[in-house]
Amino acid sequence: MTSDPLTIVVTGGSNSSGIAVARAFALAGHRVFTVGSDEPRITAAAAEAGDGVVPLVCDLSRLDAVRELAGHIRGNTEGIDGVIHLVGGWRGAKGIEDQPDEDWDALEQSAITTLRNVTRIFYKDLAASPRGRFAMVSSTAVAAPTAGAATYAAAKAAAETWTLAMADGFRRDQSGNPANTGNSGNSDNKDEPTEQHSLTEQHRLTEQRSAAVVFVVKALLDAAMRKEHPERKFPGYTDVDDLAAAAVGLFDQPAAELNGQRLLLAK
Repeated sequence: MTSDPLTIVVTGGSNSSGIAVARAFALAGHRVFTVGSDEPRITAAAAEAGDGVVPLVCDLSRLDAVRELAGHIRGNTEGIDGVIHLVGGWRGAKGIEDQPDEDWDALEQSAITTLRNVTRIFYKDLAASPRGRFAMVSSTAVAAPTAGAATYAAAKAAAETWTLAMADGFRRDQSGNPANTGNSGNSDNKDEPTEQHSLTEQHRLTEQRSAAVVFVVKALLDAAMRKEHPERKFPGYTDVDDLAAAAVGLFDQPAAELNGQRLLLAK
C-alpha cells in the first residue's frame, strides 16, 4: 500500500462490511469518512472502526443531501480519493409472479438510487484525484439469476451497469480521449469526443488515474453470523475483512488495469 495518505468515503458504513472497510483504511493510515442514515448507528460504527474514522449522517437516496455531504467533506479535506459504496439490501420471493412492487421500490432506492446519487456528486472528485477509485459490491446472482431473486438480481444488474458506465466516463475523460483527438467532427457516433485538446491537455489525458470497479460476492460473512450459526461452513461466502482488504488493495493496482473490472471475491 502506498504510504501517501488518502481520503476515503465509505457509504453504508453502519453495517459490518462498512465497519471492516473503514477500519482497514484507517489502519493503513488514511482519513476515513463513514456515512450512514441513522446517527446513533453510524456513530457507534465509526467508534468500532477505530480512531480517526469520522461519522457523517446522510440520506443517500436524496440528491440534495448527497450534494451537501460532499460539500462538507470537501471543506474538511484537500481532495477525495476513494468512494467505497456498500449500500444495498436483500429481498427475495418464491418466483416471478411473487415479486412484490414494494420489494422493487425498496431495492431501487437502496441499490440503484443511492449509487446514482453518490457517483454523480463524487465523480468529479474521483476523476481529479491522482488515484481515484470507486467500488460497489454486487452479487453472483447477476450472472446466474433465479426466479425467486429476480428483483434483487435486476437491481444489482442495474447498479453494475451504472458503475461500468462510470468506468467508461473515466476512460474517456482520461486515457480514452487522445486516440480520438483530431476527429473531423463528422462522426455520427455522439459518444465519440470531437473536440481538439492542447498538447498539455492531451498529455494529461493519456494518464489513466481513476477507476470504477465492481466487487462480486455470493454473500458477505461476519463474526456475528459465525457466532449465530457455528455449525455452518458458509461455502462461497466472502468475509467482510477480505472485502476490506480488497478495497484497500485497489490503490496498489494501476487504474488502467482495474477500470471497468468485475472482481470476483466469492470463494
